[in-house]
Amino acid sequence: MSPDKPDEVEYFFNTRTRMVEKGRVSSWEHLMGPYPTRGEAEKALAKAEARAEAWDEADHEWKGDD
Repeated sequence: MSPDKPDEVEYFFNTRTRMVEKGRVSSWEHLMGPYPTRGEAEKALAKAEARAEAWDEADHEWKGDD
């Protein structure tokens, strides 16, 4: 639950266990989120990896790397 909105449920993706957690269960150092739905939390790691890959490609283009 959100501390600002106690009736609102938040979901987190745990990068250590690779599991979705409902609410703040684990240490922040292993969490991605919060996300409003379980489905969004499940996709968190894939979304982050896709963004990192796009940023790497943009860096290579900007630097002129082949």
